[in-house]
Amino acid sequence: MKQVLMIFLAWAVEQSTAQTEWTVQQCMQYAVEHNHEVKRTALELDNYKASQTGAVGRFLPSLDAGIGAQYNFGRAIDPETNGYTDVSTFYNGYQLSASLPVFDGFSRLHALRAAKTSVLMGQSALRQQQDLTALNVLQAFTHVAYYEGLVSMAEEKVEETALLLRQTRLLEEVGRKSAADVAQVEAQRAAADYELLRQQNLYASALLELKKEMSFPLQDTLMLSSFRGVGGTWIRGYENRSNAESNLALSHPCTPVPSISPIHPELQAARYQVQTSKHEWHQARASLFPSLSLSAGLSTTYYKTLHSQAAETFRHQLKNNMGEYLGISVSIPLFNRLQTLTSIRRAKNNYRMAQETFAQKQLELEKLSREAWQDWQGYLMQAAQMEKKVEADSMAHQLTLRQFEEGLSTAIDLHTTSSQLLNSKATLLQCQLMAMVKEQLVRYYQGNTIWTE
Repeated sequence: MKQVLMIFLAWAVEQSTAQTEWTVQQCMQYAVEHNHEVKRTALELDNYKASQTGAVGRFLPSLDAGIGAQYNFGRAIDPETNGYTDVSTFYNGYQLSASLPVFDGFSRLHALRAAKTSVLMGQSALRQQQDLTALNVLQAFTHVAYYEGLVSMAEEKVEETALLLRQTRLLEEVGRKSAADVAQVEAQRAAADYELLRQQNLYASALLELKKEMSFPLQDTLMLSSFRGVGGTWIRGYENRSNAESNLALSHPCTPVPSISPIHPELQAARYQVQTSKHEWHQARASLFPSLSLSAGLSTTYYKTLHSQAAETFRHQLKNNMGEYLGISVSIPLFNRLQTLTSIRRAKNNYRMAQETFAQKQLELEKLSREAWQDWQGYLMQAAQMEKKVEADSMAHQLTLRQFEEGLSTAIDLHTTSSQLLNSKATLLQCQLMAMVKEQLVRYYQGNTIWTE
């Protein structure tokens, strides 16, 4: 029973610890939800939706109501006789009118289409900003992971030099090492301590940068999920992907470079901008056509001469003075000081500029996609070569350590092989982390999601 309780407590501690650790996916999700630029882009999308609602409302009739009241003192027109009078009177009028545009050169139709494509453009821009935020967090996360790995290596170096210093002092006592050897090892120990402090400071700076990219409270503690050591340092959260996909560049070096996906958010935003500019151009051209509109309304009045008891009742006057009207109006544009032609010219130029921007954006994304693919291949190949170099440097260091213990090599030789091994491990870690980042960039340019909503 006691063993079962201990196992349960250990499992509970492990679960609580796992809940406090942040994986790279959790960091990207948090950043997408709290990033200020993402929120600003979401508000811009809401403005596009509001503009679409306004464009739909232009197809509906407008309805107005009005009430007026006035006191006339002195000379005025008598509503009953239409003659002049100098008696003070009270006048009250009510009006209800409605108007409906029938034809406006399809201006409302193009405005609605432009608003719809603007909403689609805003959605693509929001997705693009979310992806860019996730990519920035991914890069900041890998920097933290890189410096965390260097801190771990520096700690191992400190422990190694401390053990080596004790061994050298023992060998000095038995006469197998000199005081110069001890001094050299003590210098290596001091250098290892300095390097550990430097890497810890760099790790703290990288962690602070990650918090900024995540819009995470800088004063709060952020614990990241650990990753395996050199030789298998893929950050947890990407460990379950297919090995065939990860080693595609190594096993198929002649695989064709993938093209940019047509559903890439940045490319879609540029495409929707072209469509929006086209509809705005057509909307501007609609100003050259005549417009036709219908109108209808009701109006009634109430009139009373002050200090007179002969006036009709309020209800009776409202009924008798009620009037209705129905009208149609046609407006034909003739000349407005070339403002219409200027607007059309600008709208047409904006449409052409949007086309050029789309073509340029497509070319840039194609270039970035190919660069990411080539970098991914390069880092995978470099990582494979560095694994062999780490293995060779590790064997060389072990042999030099044995020779040092037997008096066949100096502390300088041991320091040289140790530094080479440390540099090889750091380079391997960097190649593996950069390969992961470039892999996600390739997925991003191919239109795949790199973060989970």
